[in-house]
Amino acid sequence: MAGGAFADADTLKRAYLYEYKITGYFIFACIVAALGGSLFGYDLGVSGGVTSMDDFLKEFFPKVYRRKQQHLDETDYCKYDNQVLTLFTSSLYFAGLISTFGASYVSRKYGRRGSILVGATSFFLGAVLNAAAVNIAMLIIGRIFLGVGIGFGNQAVPLYLSEMAPAKIRGAVNQLFQLTTCLGILIANFINYGTEQLHPWGWRLSLGLATVPATLMFIGGVFLPETPNSLVEQGKLEEGRRVLEKVRGTTNVDAEFADLVDASNAARAVEHPFRNLLQRRNRPQLIIGALGIPAFQQLTGMNSILFYAPVIFQSLGFGSGASLYSSIFTSGALVVGALISMSLVDKFGRRAFFLEAGCEMILCMAAVAITLALKFGQGETLPKGIGFFLVIVICLFVLAYGRSWGPLGWLVPSEIFPLETRSAGQSVVVCVNLLFTALIAQCFLVSLCHLQYGIFLLFGGLIIIMSSFIFFLLPETKQVPIEEVYLLWQNHWFWKKIVTETDQASDSDGKSTLQV
Repeated sequence: MAGGAFADADTLKRAYLYEYKITGYFIFACIVAALGGSLFGYDLGVSGGVTSMDDFLKEFFPKVYRRKQQHLDETDYCKYDNQVLTLFTSSLYFAGLISTFGASYVSRKYGRRGSILVGATSFFLGAVLNAAAVNIAMLIIGRIFLGVGIGFGNQAVPLYLSEMAPAKIRGAVNQLFQLTTCLGILIANFINYGTEQLHPWGWRLSLGLATVPATLMFIGGVFLPETPNSLVEQGKLEEGRRVLEKVRGTTNVDAEFADLVDASNAARAVEHPFRNLLQRRNRPQLIIGALGIPAFQQLTGMNSILFYAPVIFQSLGFGSGASLYSSIFTSGALVVGALISMSLVDKFGRRAFFLEAGCEMILCMAAVAITLALKFGQGETLPKGIGFFLVIVICLFVLAYGRSWGPLGWLVPSEIFPLETRSAGQSVVVCVNLLFTALIAQCFLVSLCHLQYGIFLLFGGLIIIMSSFIFFLLPETKQVPIEEVYLLWQNHWFWKKIVTETDQASDSDGKSTLQV
């Protein structure tokens, strides 16, 4: 049944036979796996704070430090326009996008758990190197190790959570990844706020504490069960059924296990999963899941705010301590947004959150741009009232992102690929996501310098485009079993013209099957 590779109408729609209970074993597995999000989140939060700390800038980027001191209390978009400084942030994501293809092989060959363990180990080594850095080369090498860790973790964790979760609560379970990402960002901002007072080594503590989530993830990963989907894919049928029974809390798993076996049989027939992604029947997953959503998630402008929240607020005239304090509010809004999404996404659906929050994000970007257009001036101090208004609007933007593009940007791609291309598809998702993350990280500060308030208008226009993309092309996937999502494409007004081009194909036994 492999999500649409070969279809048998009599055996596809049997999700109503699935049974499950929420077991302690299931909860443990999901919490440990979700720690992978804390690696991503902690780095997102800590890197922006560290790059605004005076001690860090004096040691590695003295030119940026001197420029910052000249405009300490003024509105100056160009304070941090330094490509080596942005390379410190973006090098991690370039490393991550390359490593995700290795993660695909490990995840498919050795299981999702194997990728999680590799990711935790690499992230730990990167954190140690960064904390001990004495020159820019050590910083960049450490960031590369961190990037490899995030590449493996982001490839495996969303898949793991989606495969372990029952269909009716898959949205909430998968969003544990986003929740731990948001919590990682929030904790990192609190740590930055404290370590900024520890001169001259506070930044080392901020970077070194990344070893804590990596250690927890590795130790937990040692005891982590592999997903039933992955075990069946590896040919370990008895173990796969045993884990499925334990995770679901019932021995009545015949229907779900049969779907897994059918999906696995089709998956093993695919020798080149990356090439299979390009086939016509996988066109919706490729365009929506592998390319569109992960790229658009970064083009909202959200990660620019997460990377550089302290930098942005300092550029707008906030002092060093005040800027870190303001970034705590934004990351707190992100956590609240994730909790809202977890609670309601399986009730109201993915499309509703994408579209409602998209409208709010457009209005927020317009408000920020108009405010800065009216009040911006080179060397002009930004009034406190305007500054607080900007913090509130940015928090509203973050809250909208936190319940839509943030969690759903990982949830939707992880649930729409058929098993035979799921690992490869998730690798492309992570690769595209990290590519655009790296490009945004590398280009944002120079764009802020040259476009000024126009950068926020640009992001607002992009959100209009991506909301239209969702409205016209994404069907609702809530509570649809992961191995039956492909049926949605056959009933969609646009995609059915592509995926229902049928022809008679012979399988390896010479029997005629319907290829969709």
